[in-house]
Amino acid sequence: MNITVRKAVPGDAPQILEIYAFYVKNTAISFEREVPSVEEFSARIENTLKKYPYFVAEVDGELVGYTYAGRFKSQAAYDWSVETSIYIKEKNRRGGIGAMLYERLEEALKQQGILNLNACIAYTDVEDAHLTNDSVAFHEKCGYRLVAHFHECGYKFNHWYDMVWMEKMLGEHLSDQPKVKLFL
Repeated sequence: MNITVRKAVPGDAPQILEIYAFYVKNTAISFEREVPSVEEFSARIENTLKKYPYFVAEVDGELVGYTYAGRFKSQAAYDWSVETSIYIKEKNRRGGIGAMLYERLEEALKQQGILNLNACIAYTDVEDAHLTNDSVAFHEKCGYRLVAHFHECGYKFNHWYDMVWMEKMLGEHLSDQPKVKLFL
Protein backbone atom coordinates (compact mmCIF):
# COMPACT_ATOMS: atom_id res chain seq x y z
CA MET A 1 0.00 0.00 0.00
CA ASN A 2 1.47 3.32 -1.13
CA ILE A 3 0.22 6.30 0.95
CA THR A 4 0.86 9.83 -0.31
CA VAL A 5 0.00 13.07 1.50
CA ARG A 6 -0.16 16.19 -0.64
CA LYS A 7 -1.58 19.69 -0.67
CA ALA A 8 -5.23 19.75 -1.69
CA VAL A 9 -6.46 21.72 -4.69
CA PRO A 10 -10.01 22.94 -5.38
CA GLY A 11 -10.25 20.29 -8.11
CA ASP A 12 -10.16 17.62 -5.36
CA ALA A 13 -13.59 18.79 -4.20
CA PRO A 14 -15.62 15.93 -5.74
CA GLN A 15 -13.52 13.22 -4.05
CA ILE A 16 -13.25 15.11 -0.75
CA LEU A 17 -16.99 15.77 -0.78
CA GLU A 18 -17.65 12.07 -1.33
CA ILE A 19 -15.82 11.35 1.93
CA TYR A 20 -17.53 14.18 3.80
CA ALA A 21 -21.02 13.31 2.47
CA PHE A 22 -20.89 9.95 4.27
CA TYR A 23 -20.36 11.75 7.60
CA VAL A 24 -23.11 14.31 6.93
CA LYS A 25 -25.68 11.70 5.86
CA ASN A 26 -24.87 8.91 8.31
CA THR A 27 -23.23 10.31 11.43
CA ALA A 28 -23.39 13.04 14.02
CA ILE A 29 -19.64 13.60 13.58
CA SER A 30 -20.59 16.55 11.40
CA PHE A 31 -23.49 18.65 12.61
CA GLU A 32 -24.20 19.72 9.02
CA ARG A 33 -27.50 18.26 7.89
CA GLU A 34 -27.28 18.87 4.14
CA VAL A 35 -24.38 17.83 1.92
CA PRO A 36 -22.85 20.95 0.33
CA SER A 37 -22.59 21.21 -3.45
CA VAL A 38 -19.30 20.46 -5.17
CA GLU A 39 -19.04 24.17 -6.06
CA GLU A 40 -19.51 25.23 -2.44
CA PHE A 41 -16.99 22.66 -1.26
CA SER A 42 -14.47 23.73 -3.90
CA ALA A 43 -14.87 27.32 -2.66
CA ARG A 44 -14.30 26.16 0.94
CA ILE A 45 -11.02 24.52 -0.11
CA GLU A 46 -9.94 27.58 -2.08
CA ASN A 47 -10.76 29.95 0.81
CA THR A 48 -8.89 27.78 3.33
CA LEU A 49 -5.78 27.67 1.15
CA LYS A 50 -5.59 31.49 1.10
CA LYS A 51 -4.10 31.32 4.59
CA TYR A 52 -4.06 27.78 6.00
CA PRO A 53 -2.97 24.28 4.98
CA TYR A 54 -5.32 21.71 3.47
CA PHE A 55 -3.95 18.23 2.78
CA VAL A 56 -5.30 15.04 1.24
CA ALA A 57 -4.10 11.45 1.59
CA GLU A 58 -4.10 9.04 -1.31
CA VAL A 59 -3.68 5.27 -1.17
CA ASP A 60 -2.47 3.90 -4.48
CA GLY A 61 -3.90 7.01 -6.19
CA GLU A 62 -7.31 6.93 -4.46
CA LEU A 63 -8.15 9.94 -2.27
CA VAL A 64 -9.02 8.47 1.15
CA GLY A 65 -8.80 11.32 3.65
CA TYR A 66 -8.24 15.00 4.23
CA THR A 67 -7.35 17.49 6.91
CA TYR A 68 -7.23 21.24 7.14
CA ALA A 69 -6.96 24.14 9.54
CA GLY A 70 -9.15 27.20 9.65
CA ARG A 71 -9.56 30.43 11.54
CA PHE A 72 -10.43 29.91 15.19
CA LYS A 73 -11.90 33.39 15.77
CA SER A 74 -11.93 36.53 13.61
CA GLN A 75 -10.24 38.92 16.05
CA ALA A 76 -6.51 39.48 15.43
CA ALA A 77 -5.57 38.36 18.95
CA TYR A 78 -6.53 34.80 17.90
CA ASP A 79 -4.18 34.70 14.87
CA TRP A 80 -1.95 32.06 16.54
CA SER A 81 -4.89 29.70 17.06
CA VAL A 82 -6.66 27.50 14.50
CA GLU A 83 -9.45 24.95 14.38
CA THR A 84 -8.42 21.62 12.90
CA SER A 85 -10.60 19.13 11.03
CA ILE A 86 -9.96 15.65 9.68
CA TYR A 87 -12.06 13.09 7.81
CA ILE A 88 -11.03 9.63 6.62
CA LYS A 89 -12.95 7.41 4.21
CA GLU A 90 -14.87 4.89 6.31
CA LYS A 91 -13.11 1.82 4.88
CA ASN A 92 -9.67 3.36 5.55
CA ARG A 93 -10.13 4.31 9.19
CA ARG A 94 -7.74 2.92 11.82
CA GLY A 95 -4.95 2.43 9.29
CA GLY A 96 -2.64 5.27 10.36
CA ILE A 97 -3.76 7.66 7.62
CA GLY A 98 -5.28 10.12 10.09
CA ALA A 99 -2.06 10.28 12.10
CA MET A 100 -0.05 10.87 8.90
CA LEU A 101 -2.39 13.67 7.84
CA TYR A 102 -2.33 15.37 11.24
CA GLU A 103 1.46 15.10 11.39
CA ARG A 104 1.75 16.86 8.02
CA LEU A 105 -0.80 19.48 9.09
CA GLU A 106 1.09 20.20 12.32
CA GLU A 107 4.39 20.57 10.45
CA ALA A 108 2.85 23.15 8.13
CA LEU A 109 1.17 25.02 10.99
CA LYS A 110 4.44 25.15 12.96
CA GLN A 111 6.13 26.71 9.92
CA GLN A 112 3.41 29.34 9.88
CA GLY A 113 3.96 30.14 13.55
CA ILE A 114 0.62 28.73 14.73
CA LEU A 115 0.70 27.81 18.43
CA ASN A 116 -2.74 26.52 19.43
CA LEU A 117 -4.65 23.72 17.71
CA ASN A 118 -8.33 23.45 18.62
CA ALA A 119 -10.66 20.63 17.61
CA CYS A 120 -14.44 20.80 17.97
CA ILE A 121 -15.73 17.24 18.32
CA ALA A 122 -19.20 15.73 18.63
CA TYR A 123 -19.50 13.68 21.81
CA THR A 124 -22.00 11.35 23.41
CA ASP A 125 -22.37 9.76 26.83
CA VAL A 126 -24.03 6.76 25.15
CA GLU A 127 -22.58 5.68 21.81
CA ASP A 128 -25.13 4.84 19.10
CA ALA A 129 -25.34 4.08 15.38
CA HIS A 130 -24.58 7.73 14.53
CA LEU A 131 -21.80 8.60 16.95
CA THR A 132 -19.00 6.95 18.87
CA ASN A 133 -16.28 8.77 20.77
CA ASP A 134 -13.52 7.46 18.48
CA SER A 135 -12.61 11.02 17.45
CA VAL A 136 -11.92 11.99 21.05
CA ALA A 137 -9.69 8.92 21.46
CA PHE A 138 -7.89 9.73 18.18
CA HIS A 139 -7.22 13.30 19.26
CA GLU A 140 -5.97 12.15 22.67
CA LYS A 141 -3.58 9.78 20.90
CA CYS A 142 -2.37 12.75 18.80
CA GLY A 143 -1.60 14.76 21.95
CA TYR A 144 -4.76 16.84 22.33
CA ARG A 145 -6.39 17.35 25.72
CA LEU A 146 -9.99 18.02 26.65
CA VAL A 147 -10.63 21.68 27.57
CA ALA A 148 -14.42 22.16 27.28
CA HIS A 149 -17.62 20.13 27.27
CA PHE A 150 -20.93 21.54 26.03
CA HIS A 151 -24.04 19.49 26.74
CA GLU A 152 -26.89 18.73 24.30
CA CYS A 153 -25.94 21.48 21.86
CA GLY A 154 -26.27 19.60 18.55
CA TYR A 155 -29.51 18.02 17.36
CA LYS A 156 -29.35 15.47 14.57
CA PHE A 157 -31.16 12.19 13.84
CA ASN A 158 -33.79 13.07 16.49
CA HIS A 159 -31.16 13.01 19.20
CA TRP A 160 -29.23 15.61 21.20
CA TYR A 161 -25.44 15.31 21.14
CA ASP A 162 -22.76 17.02 23.17
CA MET A 163 -19.73 18.82 21.82
CA VAL A 164 -16.25 18.94 23.28
CA TRP A 165 -13.27 21.12 22.50
CA MET A 166 -9.79 19.65 22.61
CA GLU A 167 -6.51 21.53 22.23
CA LYS A 168 -2.87 20.94 21.52
CA MET A 169 -0.02 23.43 21.86
CA LEU A 170 2.63 23.50 19.14
CA GLY A 171 5.06 26.06 20.47
CA GLU A 172 6.09 28.57 23.07
CA HIS A 173 3.86 31.55 23.80
CA LEU A 174 6.11 34.63 23.90
CA SER A 175 5.46 38.17 25.10
CA ASP A 176 6.70 39.46 21.71
CA GLN A 177 5.20 36.76 19.45
CA PRO A 178 6.25 36.84 15.76
CA LYS A 179 3.42 37.30 13.26
CA VAL A 180 1.83 34.26 11.65
CA LYS A 181 2.90 33.52 8.07
CA LEU A 182 0.57 32.52 5.25
CA PHE A 183 0.55 28.91 4.10
CA LEU A 184 2.22 28.61 0.72
